[in-house]
Amino acid sequence: MTDYTPPRIWTWNGANGGQFANINRPISGPTHDKALPIGRHPLQLYSLGTPNGVKVTIMLEELLAAGHAGAEYDAWLINIGAGDQFGSGFVAVNPNSKIPAMVDRSGPQPLRIFESGSILLYLAEKFGAFLPKDIAGRTECLNWLFWQVGSAPYLGGGFGHFYAYAPQKIEYAIDRFAMEAKRQLDVLDRRLAESPYIAGDTYSIADMAIFPWYGGLVKGWLYGASAEFLSVQDYKHLQAWADRLLERPAVQRGRMVNRTSGEPSEQLRERHEASDFQTKTQDKFDPAK
Repeated sequence: MTDYTPPRIWTWNGANGGQFANINRPISGPTHDKALPIGRHPLQLYSLGTPNGVKVTIMLEELLAAGHAGAEYDAWLINIGAGDQFGSGFVAVNPNSKIPAMVDRSGPQPLRIFESGSILLYLAEKFGAFLPKDIAGRTECLNWLFWQVGSAPYLGGGFGHFYAYAPQKIEYAIDRFAMEAKRQLDVLDRRLAESPYIAGDTYSIADMAIFPWYGGLVKGWLYGASAEFLSVQDYKHLQAWADRLLERPAVQRGRMVNRTSGEPSEQLRERHEASDFQTKTQDKFDPAK
């Protein structure tokens, strides 16, 4: 372990390495002028197929599958590696410059919604779906929604970063966050031993929020060999829940939208109509965007 003494005053070293060093900075605000595109549907989503983005596309596809025609949407690709999230148009929708961000244009004035948990809750309330209406059920659902919001940074920015992305492997950091990741997996596994879905007997936005992160982890989609490293096969109830959600066609479609990695057949870089899932081709949307 390299000895390190923090300086009295921290200063930014822009060349500090790491996979995301080119887009990380200690200030907010736009870096360039770029207007966001607008499609023909009331809901405009600006996102990328990361776990946080997938939460929202699963929700939108589930709403459409449930017959909510007003949930039709355009999903525009935001290439965070290229810094699209720092364009002036995107920053106007989300001052935090993180995906996903949404604009609802169904009312008299466009309404911005940012942060994935906020978008899920907004859509659930707008359409009266996937959020229990009784106070006990609603509270339990929101308990787990906000559990995910508070817990996932330890999984992604903590374990995922130091295990997969940091320029140096730091034993203390990996051990610390691996322990926390396994504790979180155990929390979910114990909960799912009691009920088929996260918030109880009914599928909800709690499942949609948690699945892309923790379902993705136990299915081996995140951080290379992390599934083996964390012995995810031990979490039987969590595995069964993830399999159950993967059987849902809306979940399968939601995982494709704004996706830029994996098998080309599983990518739909932009989504503007339901028929895009059937008619998409390799060159329909420009991979260089």
